[in-house]
Amino acid sequence: MAPTLIDLTHPLTTGMPVYPGDPEVELRPALTTATAGVNVLGLHLGSQSGTHVDAPYHVDVTWPTLDGLPLGLFTGPAVLADLRGLEPRTAVTPGLLADALALVTPGAVLLLATGWPRHWGTDHYLAHPYLTPAAAEAVVAAGVRTLGVDALSIDRTADPGPADPAVAALLADLADEHDGGHPEEGGGLAAHRVLLGAEGGAVIAENLTDLTPLLAAQDAGVPVEVSFFPLRLVAADGAPVRAVARIG
Repeated sequence: MAPTLIDLTHPLTTGMPVYPGDPEVELRPALTTATAGVNVLGLHLGSQSGTHVDAPYHVDVTWPTLDGLPLGLFTGPAVLADLRGLEPRTAVTPGLLADALALVTPGAVLLLATGWPRHWGTDHYLAHPYLTPAAAEAVVAAGVRTLGVDALSIDRTADPGPADPAVAALLADLADEHDGGHPEEGGGLAAHRVLLGAEGGAVIAENLTDLTPLLAAQDAGVPVEVSFFPLRLVAADGAPVRAVARIG
């Protein structure tokens, strides 16, 4: 049977979901056949728009930029960790990854299947499970240098809070006074820093679409390969990708 190709990429569309604070996505005609004889689309988006990869430079200006990474980091045999069924904002610990990490071989791409694409386009998409620093360290220790997730981030995404600015400001003040933080998270983009700071470089692919077919293939013993080749942006922190899985 011929291999099956599966697109794991969210379409880039005007007004699509973006990480809070990132540039909004807008696509509109720059030229048209009616006025210029050709159709050319104008794009306004961020380096982290839609399905994308993060380079180490994303979290540290002294670390490699996207164009300085070897192409081999953007493709490889996939190993999936089935994290479906976790509650919103669940902290993923090393124990939850143990079965998948036991299957990792050199060059493998670890994919975290949370099931969160079902919430795409809703506020609940921000309430995804996330890696603890200890889990990220376990991933690096297993030799993984390419990690993908079907969610907005591998780190915890803050709740957007109330729409009323006055209420939001009051809650922020209270948080500053009583902030115990989330000690299991390590603060900020802790999992990003652990993974992207790994020796030899690493990349993270985020906002993948539904990974269910890949999980089914893995359970059936069918090989899965994935690729996340990015736009060749110079000195970039990341870029949108066309994420594709090859099953069989």
